[in-house]
Amino acid sequence: MSVVKINVLTVPAEQREVLEQRFASRAGAVENSDGFEWFELLRPVEGTDQYLVYTRWRDEESFQAWMEGPMKAAHQHGGEGDAPKRPAASGSTLWSFEVVQSAGPKNA
Repeated sequence: MSVVKINVLTVPAEQREVLEQRFASRAGAVENSDGFEWFELLRPVEGTDQYLVYTRWRDEESFQAWMEGPMKAAHQHGGEGDAPKRPAASGSTLWSFEVVQSAGPKNA
């Protein structure tokens, strides 16, 4: 059963562009991970300063392996280079879900 992880990032207005640029430059870091199925970065339109980082995984073990390996390594120094970068988000919460039902568009 697939699992969905949604990282809820509180991002001040002045840091939005920084956050989006960092995600744009992540160069497929998650896409090559075993068990990875989908990624989306969702920008808030109105009423909130929270971005949603949506990822879907084959199973919980695949997500945990990514968290302990590639994700941890990528965040050790804040990304590229040796100098730590100031986080773009001021807060983070991780939501976890199991996929119970799923549907896509019907082919015409």
